[in-house]
Order: sequence, then C-alpha cells, then structure tokens
Amino acid sequence: MTDYDLIVIGAGAVGENVADYAHKRGLSVAVVEAELVGGECSYWACMPSKALLRSGHALAAARRLDGAKQAVTGTLDAAAVLARRTSFTSDWDDSSQVAWLESADIALLRGHARITGPKTLEVTGPDGQVETHTARAAVAVVTGSLHTLPPIDGLADAKPWGTREGTSARQVPESLMVIGGGVAGSELATAWASLGAKVTLVARHGLLGGMEPFAGELVADAMRASGIDVRTGVNPTRVDRDEHGLVTTTLDDGTTVITSEVLAATGRAAHTKDLGLESVGLTAGDWLDVDDTMLVTGTDWLYAVGDVNHRVLLTHQGKYQARAAGEAIAARFQGTPLHTEPWGAHVATADHAAAPQVTFTDPEVASVGLTEEKAKQQGLNVRVVEYELGSIAGAALQADGYVGRANMVVDEDRKVVVGMTFVGQDVAEMLQGATIAVVGEVPIDRLWHAVPAYPTMNEIWLRLLETYGRPE
Repeated sequence: MTDYDLIVIGAGAVGENVADYAHKRGLSVAVVEAELVGGECSYWACMPSKALLRSGHALAAARRLDGAKQAVTGTLDAAAVLARRTSFTSDWDDSSQVAWLESADIALLRGHARITGPKTLEVTGPDGQVETHTARAAVAVVTGSLHTLPPIDGLADAKPWGTREGTSARQVPESLMVIGGGVAGSELATAWASLGAKVTLVARHGLLGGMEPFAGELVADAMRASGIDVRTGVNPTRVDRDEHGLVTTTLDDGTTVITSEVLAATGRAAHTKDLGLESVGLTAGDWLDVDDTMLVTGTDWLYAVGDVNHRVLLTHQGKYQARAAGEAIAARFQGTPLHTEPWGAHVATADHAAAPQVTFTDPEVASVGLTEEKAKQQGLNVRVVEYELGSIAGAALQADGYVGRANMVVDEDRKVVVGMTFVGQDVAEMLQGATIAVVGEVPIDRLWHAVPAYPTMNEIWLRLLETYGRPE
C-alpha cells in the first residue's frame, strides 16, 4: 500500500495538469495510466489530426494567391505529410512525457486503476500484479471519452476506422466514406481528401451542428468545391465489407457508395465503465456530474475533470478545468481560502458560456460563447450582426476571392458580446480577441476604443461594430 495526497486516474494532457497544479501547491501526487502518457490529444486527436490538416491548408492558401499559385506545380507529398504527423506523436512513444513527469516529481503508476472505496484504489500493472494505493486528499478521474459506433447494421463487422485510426493510419486509402458531419468527421474528411483519397461524407443533418448555421453551410460548400462528395440529410442503413476488402455503404435514399475504408465519427461515450465507480455508489459507464471545482456531486473526495464530466469536450477546456481543480484540491486539503465565486481562482466558470473552439476545416471555423439559438434558449435578449469577411481589406490581401463570414451576438440588456463566430481562411488565430471580449464582458461602447490594426483581418471588429451602430 502506497499513500499520496492526490491520485489522478489518467495521464493525458488534462490529468497531467491536475497533477501539476496540485503538486505546485505542495501535494504529493501520483498519476495512473493504462496506455500512453500524454493521452488521446497527443497521439490520436488534437496533434496528429492538425498535423494531417496543416499541409493541405498551406497548399490551398498558396493556390488562392496570384503569383504564388503559379509556383504550385504538384500535389501534396502524402508520405511526407504522414511522416510529419508521426513525428508529432513521437511515433506513439511516450518517453518524453514520462520524462516530464519525473522532472515534475509526479509519480507514474503504470496499469489499470479501479476504485475500491473512498480514496482507495487498486492498480493492476502490465505484469498482472495488483497494488493498493490510498489518497489522503482526493482521487481525480481524468479518463476522457471513448469513440462510439452508431447502430448501423453490419458496421462493427466491417472493421471501420474510428477517430484513432483516422489520425494514425500509415497509408492513404484510395477512397473513404466518413459517417458523421461533426467536428471530427469534417476535419478528417478534409485531411484525407487533401492527401488524395476520394472522400464521401454523409451526415444526418447539416455539418457542424450546434454552431451557427452559416458555419456548416460554408464548410459544406467548400468541401464540395474541393471534390468531397458531401451528402446531408441521409443516413447509412447498412455497411458491408466484402472478401476483397471493399466497403459498401447503403444509404436510406436508396443509393450505395463503395469505398476502400469507412470511418465512423458520430459520438463519444464516458470512459468510466471499468473504474469501480459502483463501489462508491456511482454508475459505471455514466458521465460524472460535478460542480464548478470539478468535485463529483455527492462526494467530498472524488473529482472528475475533462471529457469525463461532459461539460465541454475540448482539450484546452479540460486543461482549464484541471488548473482550477488541482488548486481547489490543494486548497481544501490544506485549509486555505477557496474562491468559488463566478470567475474565481478555483472554478471553471468559462465552461458555461465562454468556451472557445476551432474547427480546422478549410475554411476554418472559430467560435466562442453562445450562438444566437443558445443565447435565446437561455432567455437572453440578443441582437445579432453579421459581416462578410471577404469585404475586409486584410482578408482580400490574405487570399484572392476570400470567402468567409463573421457574426457577433450581443446581449442587448447588458450591451456586451456573448458570442462570436468567424468562418474563413486563417481565422483560428483571431479567436483569442473574441474570447477576451466575451470572458471580460467588455461593454460594446468600450470596444469602439479597441482599434484594429490596418490592414489585418481583425478589422472585422470595426465593421461588425459599425453594423451594430455607434453608441448614442
């Protein structure tokens, strides 16, 4: 039996941050990891997917500039792109991440953790040996989420790609069926099409549901223009892989599509099935409900951070939660002041209405805060203004024939921005300004004094404000 102040189950990016911030406050900490230290984001999600996408973005941007497009005489070197992707995963080797834990004085327990009671768990190591560990302060569940397959006849037997296979494949398939028009499906369809695969994407509704409707519409238009066969409003009813390895997807409109591979990107589930949650009165397989310090409802020692609490399934938001949780755990254990008021040091207030997100399609979608629909659902009295990004001088310089749009959702009662969405080439790096405006609840009247540099695409702020109207 080994004691620590805090034991973190899951050594992904979020778990590492919980451990680090608690340790910086003086707690002894161990993390338990059954796979690779660094987790999903490092090896099968954020980093490899963006590495797959970046070369295609750069090539497409060059082709949109007269003078540069004449220099483009070929297509992407797919092998080089895949090799670059693999370099970002360190070829799925976690040695550097393990070295970081050692440098931070955080213990690593290799194996699978099961909670056996309050503040107590067992870790089954790779050799089958079981060790018992106890936590004096808290246990944090940071196990993330799992890819799930939609209930389509034959799909599981067809050996589909999930998001892991979609980011780690070693070769470009000749053709690919992507099921799902959310962020993962849209990004991976974009990536593999840029690498030379003939891609078909099918979505039950439009693309990028939950965002402003124009975002999915502009992305779908651009996908079709790039050669991706985008079919919305259709559902696969059956998937079959034949003896030659080819996959036939039957759709509910009566058509069929034959491809080399099929990728299902339609949902995530809580990674909590085999953690022993039932031993402390919780339900295995469920998302874990938490307060704003990430303390699991009904407990005073168990925390759930990141995807597993189902608040905002984004790595950067999970790391934000982790910073708050790590310090809250330490404060409670040490009896130091706990700041749980909105926007306090020990809470993740931004989860509720100020989470930023970038979808790295081409065009990119960068958004923060509430959409018009979500704002109205919350009972806010809102006014929405839109402006074409292509009309901005900075955008015209960025690409010939620039296509994009931005909107601003304003709470009319408080006269503050509660949501922003940008769609267009290179909008990802514009998002932090909008995030600051939303989090800081900067009054519209004050934003008039935040002068955008000319000629940059940030001039969109001035045009949106002008569309909204000068203060009286």
